[in-house]
Amino acid sequence: MKNGNLEILIMEHPPDLKEKELKFTKGLIKWHQTKNNRTMPWKGEKDPYKIWLSEIILQQTRVEQGLRYYHRFIEAFPTIHHLANAPEQQVFKLWEGLGYYARCKNLIATSKYISQKLEGIFPNEYETLLALKGVGPYTAAAIASFAFQLPYAVVDGNVFRVLARIFDVELPMDTAEGKNYFTLLANTLLYKKSPSEYNQAIMDFGATICKPQPECVQCFFKKHCLAYSLHKQLALPVKAKKVALKKRWFHYIILNYGEKYAINQRTDRDIWQNLFEFLLIEADNNMAEAKLTLQLEKSYGISKEFITLFTLLNQTTQRLSHQLIYFSFYVIQLKKKPTIDSFIWVNKKELAKFAFPQTLSQLVEKGLS
Repeated sequence: MKNGNLEILIMEHPPDLKEKELKFTKGLIKWHQTKNNRTMPWKGEKDPYKIWLSEIILQQTRVEQGLRYYHRFIEAFPTIHHLANAPEQQVFKLWEGLGYYARCKNLIATSKYISQKLEGIFPNEYETLLALKGVGPYTAAAIASFAFQLPYAVVDGNVFRVLARIFDVELPMDTAEGKNYFTLLANTLLYKKSPSEYNQAIMDFGATICKPQPECVQCFFKKHCLAYSLHKQLALPVKAKKVALKKRWFHYIILNYGEKYAINQRTDRDIWQNLFEFLLIEADNNMAEAKLTLQLEKSYGISKEFITLFTLLNQTTQRLSHQLIYFSFYVIQLKKKPTIDSFIWVNKKELAKFAFPQTLSQLVEKGLS
């Protein structure tokens, strides 16, 4: 079924599913009950707070990495009130290394809203869940089905892949038409008697069997899978968009005066908003030390008279989703302390208390060496 109209497909057999769709749903539930041994701490969880927390952490994050953060957050903030009342820098510090810090900002905002405005009680309807900051259709469906047994299908990368292969869907998953199509199909297949069980089953099936490199030998449905019969497993699902990779050059100047170092908080609507960093000079390419020295004097009033030692400490790169960051780290030892707006001076041992972007955090952990 390459580009068929799913609404017509559904209308052809209301309210029952076609034989193949029904067979897939039944087979998936049976597989889940008898062969699915994937364990995660939130499986079977009914507390909407814990479900929401796990889903926000796992957005754009591998399960293996997210597990550690989930346990840390539950230990530090056992209820949504604990999270809402925590200092924001404590939350950001705990989040450090997960990336996509807008998720953390939304996590804080939503926890405060539910704790203060809703007296700690999570919304129990799909539309009200969807209205929460940082909660999209997938997360709303996950909370609605897992916590409240509401009939909403989750549609994530695993589900896109499973459905595209089983039904040979060539509509691009990253277009509005494709997303609508897969969402309709997923909700058509949903096992209404136990939405949570079905949603967990199809996500686990996509994560363990119908992986990017599929384990077709272990698939209960391979005889009926269109991609398998057509040898198209690796061609599905289809993506239409190729996002251009943006390159950026970050020259970090670690200003050291006595026992203290200058840091400031990123406030612009950009990557790493609300995290701390050293003095940053961003350029369109790699800059020589002479140019950096001129820029320091021009922008911050730090002339050669201030500087005792100017040393290149390290160079590295970091790949974000659509960006490649080239880092250069310089240490400047100062003979006198400059006045720089918005910067604070912190003892070396206290730097670890602040939330930095991952690459800077690693540098701090190594003692700026």
